[in-house]
Amino acid sequence: MAKLKLKEHVINRNWCKGCGICVHFCPKKVLELDDEDKVAAARPQDCICCKLCELRCPDLAIEILTEQD
Repeated sequence: MAKLKLKEHVINRNWCKGCGICVHFCPKKVLELDDEDKVAAARPQDCICCKLCELRCPDLAIEILTEQD
């Protein structure tokens, strides 16, 4: 199976409530809460496209786009 390559983190800041669940579940610590308590991809180059953030977000505010999507 081919390794997924990140295209983009799509974050809907209007839907994000800043709960931090995605930050907690990210195995590579790619995500952080910014000064407005909204999620941001602080280190996108470290993303392994596991999509745990997308799957765990209760507000569906994160989508991980890969080159195979």
